[in-house]
Parts: sequence; structure tokens; C-alpha cells
Amino acid sequence: MRIIRGKYGRRRFDVPRNITARPTTDFARENIFNVIENLIDLDGAAALDLFAGTGAVSFEFASRGCRLVTSVEKAATQYRFIDQVKQQLQAEEVQPVRGDVFKFIETCRLQYDIIFADPPYDLPRLPEVPRLVLSSAMIKPGTIFIMEHSRNNDFSGLPYFEQHRAYGSVNFSIFRIPEIL
Repeated sequence: MRIIRGKYGRRRFDVPRNITARPTTDFARENIFNVIENLIDLDGAAALDLFAGTGAVSFEFASRGCRLVTSVEKAATQYRFIDQVKQQLQAEEVQPVRGDVFKFIETCRLQYDIIFADPPYDLPRLPEVPRLVLSSAMIKPGTIFIMEHSRNNDFSGLPYFEQHRAYGSVNFSIFRIPEIL
């Protein structure tokens, strides 16, 4: 895993072989972060990474100046890896949470400036994720929500949909909550 830019930029970490996550490719991550930085100033922002996997997106958020990055991951191996990298970087802004994303969405009351979700493409409940996030208490005026998915999904009909980006086989649907609701 490589952190692309920012204060932790160019750092590499060996991902354990037993991690089953499908990490966002460096190419797709670099491109979507270029888009993100044109949408929102990450310096001092609160970010949420759902289905965090290896934590690559979380550490990219932290590296680019987010004051808080919550990383939600259910799998023990991935959670431990995120925590290990956090310790190595001394990245206190990264807060790993081991738990079920759906329960987290339902119970979280903290509001975020940016939310990123990268569920497994074969997750049966994947189509529910955008609706659940967009109707949750985690959303506030101005929140940006990015959903990574395969080309088999189309979320353009949902409220607050702003744009779709594709980088190879990796697709992103971007939602923006208006500043005035």
C-alpha cells in the first residue's frame, strides 16, 4: 500500500497476504483524490472511510490534512493492519473502528465533511449503502459522499447525485449535500 501525497506521502506499507480486501488501485485513488480536492478543502475536515479495507483511503485523507478520519472495518485482519499503520505513522487523527458498517451508519451521530464508501463489489447490500448514508445523521449541509462501485451499479437517480467518474474498472458516484437544505 502506498500513500500518494501529503505529509505521509510516498510511504509504503506491506499489506499482509491474508487480507481479503480489494484495495482501490493507486491510479483510481490518485484520480479520485484530485477530484475530491477540487470539491472540498481537506485541511481540518472530518472524514469517514466505510469498508476501510487496508486503510489506504483513510491514510490518504489523513495525509492531506483531515483533522479526524474514522475508519470502519469489520474484518479483524484489516482492522489490525489499519491500527498498525496508524501507530507507525503516529497518525492520531486516524480512529479505526472495528465493526459492522450498517450498524455504524445506523448509530453514528457524528457529522462528517466527507464520507467515502468502498464496499465489496459482491456485497448483497451494496445497493442500499448510498441511500442509508444519505439519509443518516452523519450528513450535514455541504457533506460530500463518494461511493466506489463496479460498472454494474448506477446511482445517478438518487438525491444529491452530482457526478460519476470511472477509472478503468473502478467507478465512483459522487453526491453533494447542498449548503442550504
